[in-house]
Amino acid sequence: METPLRLEIEGIKPSAHLREIIENNVEKLEHRFGRITACRVAIQAPDGHHRMGEPYKVSVWISLPGHREIGVKPPKASDRRQGDLMFAVNDAFRRADRQLRDKVARTKGRPPTLRPLPQI
Repeated sequence: METPLRLEIEGIKPSAHLREIIENNVEKLEHRFGRITACRVAIQAPDGHHRMGEPYKVSVWISLPGHREIGVKPPKASDRRQGDLMFAVNDAFRRADRQLRDKVARTKGRPPTLRPLPQI
């Protein structure tokens, strides 16, 4: 990356393990999609007395050369799995991977990846 990873964490103490997981996910994206010029990750923990089961909010913004910034925001639908910090971080990077794949497909003239229908 041209600029260092920006990590913004609110409400919890950052750990070396968390930073390592985020850096590994960024490296995977960079390996898969070529050069990433910048990446910013924002993590917001649940409010103080609502920690049990409340979701973490993880957002990822990625900049590629010649493209506008791609942003991945937390899902709007409530998912109890988002209450686990590691799941929330990995899920945000899975969604970033999907958006980058769709962006690359559109620039190459292919249709975006088909998304499965939601289970009812």
